[in-house]
Amino acid sequence: MTDGTSSLVLEHLRALRSELRDLRHDTRSGVDELKARMSSLEAAFLTVKREIVHGDETDARLQAVIDRLAQRIERIERRLELS
Repeated sequence: MTDGTSSLVLEHLRALRSELRDLRHDTRSGVDELKARMSSLEAAFLTVKREIVHGDETDARLQAVIDRLAQRIERIERRLELS
């Protein structure tokens, strides 16, 4: 190869190396951002799951109260001979 050809090849190789470095940097930044966003989504999902469980517990407690009230009303109706 002549000096002109080898310097042209070296110039292209340096440009490619620079572009690869930029691409690696961009990829690393993107991966870090995706990891952070995924962690945020996981935390939000767990919060939603906790809220659902809490709602189910509340529903169960309220159903128990309603059942006891229904039993009391039935006893009152029987005593008063309403049913």
